[in-house]
Amino acid sequence: IVRKGKTQLHKWAERQVILCGTCLIVASVKDSLTGKMHILPLVGGKVEEVKRRQHCLMFSSAGSQAQTYFVNFDTLADYQRWHRQASKVVSQTVSLVDLSCYSLEAVPEYLFYSQDVTHLNLRHNFMSLQGPGGLLNLPRFSQLKSLNLSHNRLGVFPECTCEILTLTELNLSCNNLHTVPVQIGNLQSLQTLSLDGNHLSSLPEELGGLSQLNSLGLSFNNFSHIPAVLERLSAVDKLAMAGNRVKSLELCTLARMSHLKNIDLRLNGLHWLKSVSLETVSQVTQLDLRDNYLDSLDLSSVCNLETLHCQRNQLGTLTLSGFTLRMLHASSNRLTTVNIYPVPNQLTHMDLSQNLLEYLPDWVCDCRKIEMLDVMHNLLSELPSRLLNSLSLRKLLAGNNRLQRVSDLLDHIPLEALDLQHNRLAELPESLFYKALNLKYLNVSANALESIPPSSPSEESLSTLQELYLTGNNLNENCGALLVGHQNLRVLHIAYNQLLSFPASKLSKLELLEELNLSGNKLKTIPSTVSSCKRLHTLIAHSNHITVFPEILNLPEIKLVDLSCNELTEIQLPDSLPATLQELDLTGNNSLMLEHKTLNLFSHITTLKLDQKSTTTAGDSQSASPPWNHSYSEMSGQRNKLCVSVLAVDRFGDGVEACYGIFDGDRNEEVPRLLQCTMGDVLCEELQHSSIDNVYMCNTFLTSHRKLGMAGQKLGASALLCYIHHEPSDPGGYFSLTVANVGTCQAVLCRDGRPIPLSKVYSLESCTEEMERVKLSKAIITEDNKVSGVTCCSRLLGCSYLSPWVLPKPWVHTKPLCSQDEFLILGNRALFERVSYQEAVCTVQAVRDPRAAAKKLCSLAQSYGCKDNIEAAVVSLHIAEDSCTCEPPVSTTEPRGPPPAPVPVTVTPGPSDPATLSSSSGIVSEFNSETSASEVGSEAGSTASDEHPSSVPASRPERRCSLHPATTLCLFQRQPSCATFSSNHSDNGLDSDDEAPLEGVISNGSKLEVEVDIHCCAFQLRSGAPESPKDLDLEKRGSDYPNGKMRRQNSVVVSATNGCLLAVCGREIADLKKSPSTCSLFGKKLSNGSVVAPEDSHNLIEVALEAPKKKSGYFTAPAQQDPEDQLIVPPSLEQEVREQLRGQKWLAIIDQNKPDLKWDTSCVKTCQQHFPLLGKQAI
Repeated sequence: IVRKGKTQLHKWAERQVILCGTCLIVASVKDSLTGKMHILPLVGGKVEEVKRRQHCLMFSSAGSQAQTYFVNFDTLADYQRWHRQASKVVSQTVSLVDLSCYSLEAVPEYLFYSQDVTHLNLRHNFMSLQGPGGLLNLPRFSQLKSLNLSHNRLGVFPECTCEILTLTELNLSCNNLHTVPVQIGNLQSLQTLSLDGNHLSSLPEELGGLSQLNSLGLSFNNFSHIPAVLERLSAVDKLAMAGNRVKSLELCTLARMSHLKNIDLRLNGLHWLKSVSLETVSQVTQLDLRDNYLDSLDLSSVCNLETLHCQRNQLGTLTLSGFTLRMLHASSNRLTTVNIYPVPNQLTHMDLSQNLLEYLPDWVCDCRKIEMLDVMHNLLSELPSRLLNSLSLRKLLAGNNRLQRVSDLLDHIPLEALDLQHNRLAELPESLFYKALNLKYLNVSANALESIPPSSPSEESLSTLQELYLTGNNLNENCGALLVGHQNLRVLHIAYNQLLSFPASKLSKLELLEELNLSGNKLKTIPSTVSSCKRLHTLIAHSNHITVFPEILNLPEIKLVDLSCNELTEIQLPDSLPATLQELDLTGNNSLMLEHKTLNLFSHITTLKLDQKSTTTAGDSQSASPPWNHSYSEMSGQRNKLCVSVLAVDRFGDGVEACYGIFDGDRNEEVPRLLQCTMGDVLCEELQHSSIDNVYMCNTFLTSHRKLGMAGQKLGASALLCYIHHEPSDPGGYFSLTVANVGTCQAVLCRDGRPIPLSKVYSLESCTEEMERVKLSKAIITEDNKVSGVTCCSRLLGCSYLSPWVLPKPWVHTKPLCSQDEFLILGNRALFERVSYQEAVCTVQAVRDPRAAAKKLCSLAQSYGCKDNIEAAVVSLHIAEDSCTCEPPVSTTEPRGPPPAPVPVTVTPGPSDPATLSSSSGIVSEFNSETSASEVGSEAGSTASDEHPSSVPASRPERRCSLHPATTLCLFQRQPSCATFSSNHSDNGLDSDDEAPLEGVISNGSKLEVEVDIHCCAFQLRSGAPESPKDLDLEKRGSDYPNGKMRRQNSVVVSATNGCLLAVCGREIADLKKSPSTCSLFGKKLSNGSVVAPEDSHNLIEVALEAPKKKSGYFTAPAQQDPEDQLIVPPSLEQEVREQLRGQKWLAIIDQNKPDLKWDTSCVKTCQQHFPLLGKQAI
C-alpha cells in the first residue's frame, strides 16, 4: 500500500513498487502495465521507519524539490528486507547495478527508468540483441560509463554499444567474437577495452583513433602477429596477448611501439624471439614468456628490462642485460648456465629451480641486493662461500641437489630461511646458528647428518629459530641437548632418525613448542616434561616402541595426538580432557585395551581412531581371503579442515576383487566426502552394464559428476579410482588393475622395485594436450596457470560452471598384474609434489607394513615443507605367478609369524554429551557430521570395511583364490560391514541408563564393533553360478554384448530403495533407463531439477544435498536401510522369481508409452498381481 507526500491529502492506494538499481519505481495505476511509472531517485536521499504505522517505510529523494513516498508492507520479513536494501542504496555515491550470473536474456524493463546508472554488470548471462530489454536498448542509459557483457555467447560484436558515447570501460570477453566493427572509433572516451577469449585475428584501423585508450586486452584470441594498429595507441602501455598464435617475434617490432612497457606473450607457442638488428629496445621493462617452446633466449638488447618470466620453456642458454634487472624467474628449463652482463646490482629475486645447473655463475656472488635465491632441483655439488656470507641474502633454497658440505660462515649474516633438504650433507657449519642470528627456518631433512651444531658457543643463546626440520637423518639422542638453545622453536620435526630417548630436562626448555614430530625412531617413552610445552597443539610419534601414554592430555591447546604403530598397553587419563582435542590415533597398538571409563572420556573427540577386534569365527574361515591388504593415512596440514578422503574396499563385488579411490577437494570438503560415500556403488552399478574398462570407468565418473548436483556446480575435486579384477574373458586367469583419474591424484605401482606411474596428471602445467584443448575452447588462463583463476586442473568432478574448459571425463588405463608387483601407492597432489615416485617406492619397501608405510609417506611430505592436506594409501599385493592365491591352513599349534594387525575403526563422536545409540536390526541409523575424511573409511579397513578380518593365528582362515574357491553355502549373502561409529555411543554396548545391551553392538572385551552398511551392500551381494541351462540362457540373453558375457550379472536382486522396486536382471533395466519415457521412474528428482538414477543402496548424495547444513559444513549421513527392506531371494525360490520376471513381462508394467505413470495404489496392486511372492511391503 502506497501514499504519496507527507501530508494527509493523498490517500493510501494499492500500487506496484519496485526497488530497481538506485531508484524507487511506483506505478501510477493499479494495473502497472497500462499507466506511467513514477521514478524516485534514492541516491543521497533518506529511508526512515514510520513508527505510527506498522511495517511502514518513508522514501525521500535528495534535493530541494525532494519527493516522498510512504510504503506499507504486508509482512515483517518484507519490511526488513526492503529497509535493509534501501538503506544501502541511499548511502551509495556511485550508481552500480550488478546483474551477473542471473541467466538473463534481457535487461529488466524497469531498470531503464534509473537514469543515474553508471556501472552495469551483465556478465555470465544469455543476453540477446532484440526484444524490449535487449542490448539494442542499452543506449537509453545516458550516463553509463562501465559495461560488462563478458561470457554471454553473443557471437557478434554488439554495435549498439558503440552508440553509448559516455563509455569509459567495455568488457566483451568470451563472446565468440570474430570481428570488431569500425564503429568502435565512436567511443572517444573509452579507456579500457577487454576482448579476451574470442576468435579475433585482426583489428580495424579505426581503433587507433581512441586516444584515451590505455588498456587493451587481446589474450586468448587467434592473432598470429602483433596488430599494427597498436603503434597508434600511444596511451596503451601493456601488450596483453597471452594465449594467441604468435610463433615468432622480432624485437625490432617492439622497438617501433615505444609506448609498450609490459609485454605478455604467455602460451603463444613461441619458437624463437630474436633481434635481427643492433637496435636496442629501451622501453620494455617487464616481459612474460612463460609456457612457450623457446630453446635459447638472448635479450641483451632489452637494456632496461626489470622483470623476466620465462618458466616452463626448453631454454638451454639465457643471456640478459643486467643494468636494471630486478627479478628473474627461469625455473623448469634446461639451463646449464645463465649469462648476465653487467653484474645485476639491482637484482633482488632469482628463481633457477628445476634446471641442469652444476655450478652457480660467479656474478651471483657479486649481486649486492639479492634477497631470495631458489636453486632447488639442480645438479649443484657446492655453494660458493661468498654466497653464504652475502650481506643481503635472506632466503636460500638449495634442496634436492648434490651438496656434500656447506662452507663455514665468516661473519654475521641476515639469512632468515635456509632449505638444504635432499642433499648429501654429513654435517652443518659449526657456526651456523650463532652467526645466522636471524635464521627462523631451517630444513635439512633427507641428508646424512649425525649431529647438529650448537646454538651458541656459550650457555647464553640468541637464536631466533622457529621451524626446524631434521627428518630422515642419522641423529641420535645426543642432539636433544643441542636443541635447548633454540628457545623460540615452534615446529620441530625429528622423525625417522635413531633416537632411543629424548632428554627430559631438555624438552622442558622448549616452552614455545607448538608442533612436535618424533615418528619413526626407537623411543620407548616420551618424557613427562612434555607437559611443560603449554602451547603444544600437535604431537606425532607413530612408529616407535612407546609403551606408556605420554602426559599430554592436560595441555590446554592440544589438538592432534598420533601414537599409532606403537606398543601401548593402557592409558592413564586425567579426570577430564581438554576441549581442544580433535583427533586421537591409537591404531596399530595391538595390546592396547580400553576400559569403559576411557571410552566415555573420549566421547567429545571429533576423530578417534582405534583398532577393532576381529569378529572372524571358525565358520568363516572357509571364505576367500583377498590377495591384498591396505591402509591409508591423511594429514590436514595448516588448514582447519580435511579436504581429502579415501575409498578402500578389499572385498568388492562377487569374486576376488578390490576397489580403492582417492579424492582431493583442494579447499572444499563436501565433494570428496560425497564421492567417498557413493562412487563405489556407482562403479558396481556400471559394471552390471558393461565389461569394457573404458566404458564402465568413464560412465562411473560421468554419473558421479552428474549426481553431485548443486554441490558440484561451483565445487570440484580430483578423483582417482583403482579396480582390481579378473578379465571378463578369463574369470579364473590373471588379475588386472584398471585405473581412472581426473585432476592431480596419482597411482604408482611398484614392480621389481621400480615405480610405474599408472595415472595421468591433468594439470595445465604438466599436460600440454590439455593446455591446448583449454586454449582452443577460449578459456581465460591466469598468470598462475589456473582456469579462470579457479583451478589448475583441466579435468575434475564438479566445477560444472567451468564447462567446457574443465571436464569430468577420466583417463583410463588397464595393466595386468603379475607376481613381481609388490604394492600400489595412491596419493594426492600434495604428496607427490614433495615425495618422488622412486622415494615413495623405497619408503614403502623399507617399511612393508601398509599402515606404517602410509604414515611415513605423509610425515615425509610434511617434513619436506608441505602445508596442504596430504593423503596416502598403500595396497600390499600378494599375487602368485598363476594368480592363485591359495595357501595351506596355518597350524593351530605352531603359528607362523606375528599375528596380523587388527583392523582399526575410526570413531567420530559428536560435540555434545553421550547419547543413546539408535539402532535398527544392527544398522547404525545416523553418522555424526563433525567428521574427518577417515570417518567413513577405516584406517586399515575400507569404506565398507573387510567383513571378517582375523587377528588370531589359530583361527586364521585358509586363503582361497578364485581358481580354487571355498564351498559357498548360499547364493545370496548379506555381509555386515564394520565401519565408523560415533564414540558418544561407545559405551561397550550398554546404555548408561539401564545397562542393557544394545542391539547391533557387538561387545568384545573393551573394544567395540558396530555393524553398519555404508554402501548398503550394493557391491557385496554374492551371486551364484546358474543352476540350470535355462538360467544360463537367461543371463546370456540379458547381456549387452554378443558374447553373452556380462560382468557380475546378478541372478535376481530385488531391493526396496526409496520406495522404488528395482529388478536387476540385465538388459531390461538398462533399456528402461535409456528410454525417455521411463527413465524418470528410475530416478529421484532433486530440488535443482536434475534427475539422478537411484542405487541399489541408499543414494547418499541426494539425501545429503537435501539435508540441512551444520556449522562445520559437513553433511549429515542418512539413516541406513533396514535389513528387512533388503530382500534376499532364497535359492529355492530363485527359479520361480526368474520365471515370473520373464513370463509376466516386466516391461508391460512400465510401458514406454506411459511417461506419466505414477506409483499410486493401483500400480502397487498391479505389481502384487505380477509378483505374488514379493508382498506389498517390498513393492
